[in-house]
Amino acid sequence: MLPRDFPPWQTVYWYFTLWRTDGTLDRLHDALREQTRAKRSGRQKKDPAPSAGVVDSQSLRGADTVGSDSRGYDAGKKVNGRKRHIVTDTIGLLLVVVVTAASVQDRDGGRAILKQLHASLPGVRHIWADGAYAGRLVAIAKSAWRITVEVVRKPAGQRGFSVLPRRWVVERTLAWMMRWRRLVRDYERLPETHEAMVKWAMVGLMLNRIAPPPGPKPWSSKRK
Repeated sequence: MLPRDFPPWQTVYWYFTLWRTDGTLDRLHDALREQTRAKRSGRQKKDPAPSAGVVDSQSLRGADTVGSDSRGYDAGKKVNGRKRHIVTDTIGLLLVVVVTAASVQDRDGGRAILKQLHASLPGVRHIWADGAYAGRLVAIAKSAWRITVEVVRKPAGQRGFSVLPRRWVVERTLAWMMRWRRLVRDYERLPETHEAMVKWAMVGLMLNRIAPPPGPKPWSSKRK
């Protein structure tokens, strides 16, 4: 289903796999994130290296191509498939992503992704999270990786949806991902492939911010 001006799919997939495994994709993604953070102007301008982030997860239904050895059932969301755990910076750009079976609890997935975050970006020392990450993970993150996990809880007596401080940033990023058809469900045989697809989606988003395409934007056009 590639456009006609692309090489044969075997060639495209070969480069996709090579760049995923040799670190090219990670270097490209991280370089674009630094440029996107530095490009922000005025009071919103950010240091290229983040020091804080927000963590959350999202369960996705798995297609038939998702093997039984890497899928599970999320009883809370009633989803059979996989779960992607992400950490973003404070403006919603991806820092790290880990894909697990949907049956993995957020506190367990949080431990895996914070460990990877410390290995990739040791300068990140503060993370905001929801109540699912409370408990032992807070102490483990502080002692093992010197990361402070601050749990942002819902106000007492809250009913229905409400935008919560800090947490809305990562929830918005998860919504951005759902605009990419390949990420609406999990179609990949390997969790690593889904992680790569998430990074490619963010590469596209950041490129549009750094060098916006010409022409009117659908959300800014006015009817005559």
